[in-house]
Formats: sequence, structure tokens, C-alpha cells
Amino acid sequence: MTSSNDRDPSKLRILTLMARHGTARYPTALQDLKAMFAAQMPDVAHHTLVIDNCLPEGRNVQLDREVELIGGSNSSWEFSAWDSGIAHIGERLNDYDLVHLATSAFAEYTPDHLKLIDQDIVRHLSGLNAVLGHIDFFNEPVSMFGIPSQAWLRSSFILMRPRHLQALGSMVGVTDGAPIFSGNPLSPFREDAPVSRPYRQLLIGWLTGAGTGQGPGWHSRFDLTDETLSLFESKARAILNEQMLTNRLLAIGSAIVDVTWLARKAKAADSISLGDIPDWRVQLRPRVGRKFARLLGKPGRGRQP
Repeated sequence: MTSSNDRDPSKLRILTLMARHGTARYPTALQDLKAMFAAQMPDVAHHTLVIDNCLPEGRNVQLDREVELIGGSNSSWEFSAWDSGIAHIGERLNDYDLVHLATSAFAEYTPDHLKLIDQDIVRHLSGLNAVLGHIDFFNEPVSMFGIPSQAWLRSSFILMRPRHLQALGSMVGVTDGAPIFSGNPLSPFREDAPVSRPYRQLLIGWLTGAGTGQGPGWHSRFDLTDETLSLFESKARAILNEQMLTNRLLAIGSAIVDVTWLARKAKAADSISLGDIPDWRVQLRPRVGRKFARLLGKPGRGRQP
């Protein structure tokens, strides 16, 4: 890794923590990500740490001057991988202006918003108590662990300041063994699971059925059987972790910012303050168009969805 003494102090410094599970499924993900940064953010000082959940913990390889590779436990998919990456970086985390959390699937699912991320966007973000990504939402609010929620940042590509990671502690908000699953494929959630019943149906629909009512379903959906129950529980917990990450960021006082909204705002303003960031519903209205605009309703109070 390049030492802090070698860096140009005028350049914004971004650390990418990329989680992957081997290279069979997304073989060019690392190269594609590096090309994106080189083309869209050429003046950014960029370092990448790849955490591969297929490799044993303790494995450490220097792939090139600005790319490292370590192994991960895969205990909580990308979330435990990011924990491994943060532990590996240690105090050097504070050498960076922004930390970029990514998965090897970062370019899947309507990736056009990634083309909007450039040097102006990241410079605006570096001065805000805000976390940037693509905001997804459900048609109706759900709740988990007593927290109401409808919108969240897609975990495949998120940018935040190092202090947000430090405030969160672990990236894993829903641990293995949390009292959620029943062990029965016919009714996979416990009766007392801290997940609202509408949310349970959305999870089952997304992973094993026709989706969530917003268009195409998940590309890897499967039948829920004794053989696939473990996969269902693991993937459902990963989705819960994704949404709990946003809930936990909101709880520490951070705003969530949609890439498309910030790109539009950055073009129209020389500076952006925290007070300029509206409720997520307002941010999404121009992006979702008429098809889903009615689902957004009126903004609630504050930034908590």
C-alpha cells in the first residue's frame, strides 16, 4: 500500500473495500471497477482492498501497487468481509477522505447511476455527514427489530466517510443465530421473529417467487426446500443486513443520499450543505417517474424512512 507520505495532498483519497466470493461469477469486476475510477475520477488517489470470502482468513497478497487481496470468513457475506477489510486497514483508515464499500456485483441491476459518479460528486460528499448510494425502496413500509423502514442504500456500491464506519463498529447488524428463522421450509420464519409479516412475504417473494411487485424478480430465485433452506436463511439475513446498515447509519445521524439526486444537485450548485438534503422520497421522485411516484407519498418528518 502506498504510504501517506507518498500521496499528493491535493487529491481526494478513496479506499475501496470490495467483497467477493471468488471470480467465477463476476470475473472482470475488479478490472471494471478500476477502469470506472480511472475514467470517471482520474484525479482521485484510489486504493483497493479486495476481500475474497473464498480464500482463507489470513491470506494476504499484493496484486499491484494499489490493490491488495485478503481472505474472508463469509460468515455474513459482504458485511463480514468488510469487517475483515476494516480490521486489516486498521488506523490507516483515517488516511482516506472516503471509504467505498463494494461487492463484485456492483454493476448489476440498473447500473446507469454509476456513470453519474465523478470527481465533483465525491468532493461534495466528502464535506457532508452523508452516505451516498442508490436508494431502493419497498412499495409499503416494513419493520425489522422494531424499526420502521421503507428505503435503503443498495449495498453493492456505497461511499461514506471513515468516521461513519468507526461509529458503526461492525458492519454486521444481524448476526448468525439471531432469532429469526424456524428451520421449516414451509414456514421459514419464527412466529416471534422481529421481522414484520409483510416483510417476511417480501423476502420469500424476492428469493423464491415473482419478486416484490416492482418489476423483474431476482435472477437467482429458487424453490424453498429442505435442501435450499440454509441458502434462503443466509441470503435473507444478508438482505436484512443491507437494510439494517441504512437504519444504523440513520441512527448515528447520517443522511442517506441518492446518487442520481446528488449528481443533479451538484451540477446546479457550487456547494451543498447537510440542510440541502431532503427526505429520500423527494430525492427519488424525479428518478422513479410516474410509475412509482404515487408510492412515495408525502415526505415524513426527519430523514428516517
